[in-house]
Amino acid sequence: MNTKVSIAGVEFKNPVTVASGTFGSGMEYSEFVDLSKLGAVTTKGVALTPWTGNNTIRVCEVYGGMLNAIGLQNPGIEVFCERDIPFLKKYDTKIIVNVCGKTVEEYVGVVERLASEPVDMLEINVSCPNVKEGAIAFGQDAKALENVTREIKKVAKQPVIMKLSPNVTRIADMAKAAEAAGADAISLINTITGMKIDINRRTFVLANKTGGMSGPAIKPVAVRMVYECANAVNIPIIGMGGISNAEDALEFIMAGATMVSVGAANFVNPYTTLEVIDGIKDYMQRNNVNDIKELIGCVK
Repeated sequence: MNTKVSIAGVEFKNPVTVASGTFGSGMEYSEFVDLSKLGAVTTKGVALTPWTGNNTIRVCEVYGGMLNAIGLQNPGIEVFCERDIPFLKKYDTKIIVNVCGKTVEEYVGVVERLASEPVDMLEINVSCPNVKEGAIAFGQDAKALENVTREIKKVAKQPVIMKLSPNVTRIADMAKAAEAAGADAISLINTITGMKIDINRRTFVLANKTGGMSGPAIKPVAVRMVYECANAVNIPIIGMGGISNAEDALEFIMAGATMVSVGAANFVNPYTTLEVIDGIKDYMQRNNVNDIKELIGCVK
C-alpha cells in the first residue's frame, strides 16, 4: 500500500502536512506528535524582519470554528534560520516554509535568504496586505498575484507553492494566474474573513474587528474551491480548510488535492494529524486501494 505523493520533484511519505500558523515550527507539538510520521511540517509564516502582530484580543471561538487576527506575528527570518530549521532537521520529514511580506521586495528577500537553507519547499502567503497597493491582499488581485509569483520564481531555489485566498470572486482565476507565473503548486484555502460582536459589551470581540475564520464550518467551501482549481490548472494542489479527520482529508484528495493540511483541528486535538494518516491507510486497506494516487481527483 503506497501513500507516497510527489509535488514538483519533492517526495512525501504520506499526503498529510499542517496548515501554517497552527503548528508553530513543530516544537510545541513534538511532545505529542512524532514529526517524522508527517509527510511535511509547514511552518508558521516568516517575514524579512520581526512582526509584532495585531493587538489583543486576537483569537475567539465561533460556531463551527474560530476566528484569528494574530497578524502573522513572527521573529523574522534570521531567528527562524538559526533556531527552527536546525530543530526540524532532527526529524525525518519534509520542511515547507511559509513566507510572508508586505511588498514584493520583502517576499523576495526572504526567499533569497532561504535559497541556501536545507528546506524542501516554500509556501507563499499571498493573503498579506500589499502596502503599496492600499493594503489589498496580493491574493485578491490576479495581476498582483502573477507579479509576486514571477518575481519569487526568479530567485527561488526551492519549488514554490502559492497559498490562495478564498476571499475572491473566482478562485480558479487566481489559480490560473499563479500557474501562468510559474508556480510549482498551489495551496488553498486560506481563512475566510469573518467577524464576531460581543452583544453585552456592544463592541467587536477581536481588536482587529475582523479575523480569519477556520474550522469545520468552512470545509464545504474549501472542498468546492479545491475542485474548481483542480479542474482549472495542471499544477498540484495542497488542500485545507476544516479538516478534522481522515474522511475530511479524503474529500479533498478526491476533489483533486495531492496533499492536505490540518489546521484548526490541531488546537482541539494535537493528535489529529496522526489520526488522519492512520485513517487514510485504513480506508485504503478496506477499499483495496493500493496507491493513494488512485484517489487523487477521482471525483469528476
